[in-house]
Amino acid sequence: MALRAACRRMRLDEPVHQTVKLFSDEATGYCVQLPRWRYPVVCNTDAGVLKYDNYEGYWGEQALLDSLCQSYAVEKSILEARKQGRSVTEQSLADGSIKLTVHVGGES
Repeated sequence: MALRAACRRMRLDEPVHQTVKLFSDEATGYCVQLPRWRYPVVCNTDAGVLKYDNYEGYWGEQALLDSLCQSYAVEKSILEARKQGRSVTEQSLADGSIKLTVHVGGES
């Protein structure tokens, strides 16, 4: 699962499927507890929906959520490429972004 791999990449605890109380809402999905976040991020990977409450950054740093989303996108892309028999190389760029190269056929 890409979300589990994203959590490993960020050295976070594994996501747990559960129902949790956010500040003024309740959400069910795979819960990821980000460092120094008051409430977990609740992920519905089938629908592509995140629920969270970081009170515009007061209860959790937005950059950590952005990193989780980036890690998930990278891991999901790698999994999907490998399902199609492709190899993938990854390069971390100076600005913090990640460049993936998907190799088709005999390319190296």
